[in-house]
Amino acid sequence: MKFLVCLLVLALASVVSAHNVLLLPWKRQCFYEDVKKGDTLAVSFQVGNRDPQAGGQLAVDFVINDPHGNQVVKQHEVPDGDVQVPIQVPGRYEYCFSNEFSGIGTKDVTFNVHGVIVIDLNQLTDDALDQEIAKLNQVVQEVRNEQSYIVVRERTHRNTAESTNARVKWWNILQLGVVAVNSLFQIYYLKRFFEVKTLV
Repeated sequence: MKFLVCLLVLALASVVSAHNVLLLPWKRQCFYEDVKKGDTLAVSFQVGNRDPQAGGQLAVDFVINDPHGNQVVKQHEVPDGDVQVPIQVPGRYEYCFSNEFSGIGTKDVTFNVHGVIVIDLNQLTDDALDQEIAKLNQVVQEVRNEQSYIVVRERTHRNTAESTNARVKWWNILQLGVVAVNSLFQIYYLKRFFEVKTLV
């Protein structure tokens, strides 16, 4: 029995994963979720960059539209977000990530869709094991969401560090060149200073 429970938890954990989207310049990508009244639609996202040489702002526009096309959430040029929307109108909700304001570079958006799903209490069983599995599944999902967030942040920080290291390297090469030219000039100047000039 314990083996089956562990297998079920691992199967549920493997289903929970972050989604990755590459947003090209001037593009928009939308996704859809079917939700019921009383549910909570939660979307967490983080904007990163895979190219360490690319600069620019790591931000996107984020929008959630209800089934009638009305904007429920609109965020402009945000680098990350954790949005929770209580559902009043059931149906298919659209959430979009937009890089339309930026023509400079491709953005890497990692996002998770999760939330609170309303469960009919009349359909619940009194099985404590099922309740513990549901709690464990929720904890595993939260851990995976945090881990995917940390991975994106680490990638962004690594790209920043590599870019800074490249700039420091070229600055040091420039300083070495200046020191070498200065040394040669001083040798030449001192050599001329000690030369004896004779007039015939």
